[in-house]
Amino acid sequence: MRYLGRLHGAGVLTCADVQVARADYDFDGFLAHPGRVTGAGEIRAAPETLKKVFGRNGVQLLTDDGRVFSLRFTEKRLSAGEDAASVDVLGDLPAAAEWSA
Repeated sequence: MRYLGRLHGAGVLTCADVQVARADYDFDGFLAHPGRVTGAGEIRAAPETLKKVFGRNGVQLLTDDGRVFSLRFTEKRLSAGEDAASVDVLGDLPAAAEWSA
């Protein structure tokens, strides 16, 4: 696995195609297999927002620059009052050549 670089910004969290709230993101990109880019990192939102979507299927982030990321939470539990959660990222990640480490 090769580190490709970092993406960060903001967007709208959705769950089952319903807009939930705005969130910030900070993701690292990796080249897992030739041509297959994956990501992992963190989303930040109000604790009430994270509680609504944590552990659910169909959670996506529509970024302000038009990308759509599918998110999978990596932790088993969300601590009370937490405003950040770790996620694995799939979807509209840039191609390997577009990242800057």
